[in-house]
Amino acid sequence: MPLVHHGLCFGCGQANLFGLQAELERREEGLVAGRVFVKQDHQGPPGYAHGGILAAALDEAMSLAAGDGSDPAVTARLELDLRAPAAIGTFLELQATVEPVGDRRLRGSATARREDGTLVAEARAVLVRI
Repeated sequence: MPLVHHGLCFGCGQANLFGLQAELERREEGLVAGRVFVKQDHQGPPGYAHGGILAAALDEAMSLAAGDGSDPAVTARLELDLRAPAAIGTFLELQATVEPVGDRRLRGSATARREDGTLVAEARAVLVRI
């Protein structure tokens, strides 16, 4: 099942010049993977990504893993652990999975890694189908 993107989405919209423009694809049911480029506009500390940008990227990946286009899911709770800095001008590899835990609820988990495999951030979420 293909992912459903819309052009102006902050996380995945390729037409949103201020957004993350994450390049994500479904690998199998419940699994999404891809990458995001850490732009200069994503800075927190000089030279490194803002933690909120990392949270947004992982939230986007989990939301896309949970959605099927006709029945989207939104995040009800998000937990984030920051493990290492992400330098401006680099790609991060994202991976997210979801599993159902009720009629409308899903549990998600996601990671962001540097290209050398270093874990940058990991997240857990509870998502709810709208």
